[in-house]
Amino acid sequence: GYHSLQSYRVAHALWKQGRNVLALALQSRISEFSLCEDNKGFLMSRFNAAAKIGDGILLDHGTGVVIGETAVVGNRVSLMHGVTLGGTGKETGDRHPKVGDLALLGACVTVLGNIKIGEGAMIAAGSLVLKHVPPHSMVAGTPAQVIGSIDEQDPSLTMNHDATKEFFKHLAVSFRDGRSK
Repeated sequence: GYHSLQSYRVAHALWKQGRNVLALALQSRISEFSLCEDNKGFLMSRFNAAAKIGDGILLDHGTGVVIGETAVVGNRVSLMHGVTLGGTGKETGDRHPKVGDLALLGACVTVLGNIKIGEGAMIAAGSLVLKHVPPHSMVAGTPAQVIGSIDEQDPSLTMNHDATKEFFKHLAVSFRDGRSK
């Protein structure tokens, strides 16, 4: 993950200088070397040179992370393995997600389209996000729905993935009573 992120930063600097062919060639070559083997084959991280990625990013395992061309990732964001920030294929121009500062995206989260993930939001592992996510909220599911709010100001640093037993009791009662939020 570290090498992928650093090579992205070099390619992004070239992109901003208008040296797009060199940036894309570097990005492609680095992707070949950033392969990581697991028991199912190879997974690579691919960051488009045109994407905007902030400071203090944490890539958990760094494998299988894909960040599209017009995506924006804020500062101090944590991305677990298998996160995809992609387009829907139905849009042109600005078509990728915008992730706010301090957000935490769990393993194998897919965020599609030009949507916003609010500051300090937490997305549960395996979720498919197709709508805007409010700041400091917790979303889960396929498609993802808001299931709660985050009291922590910086979930990306605490990496606190476990909700309390009381949280799940409250959630179960809310759904039983017909209240989905």
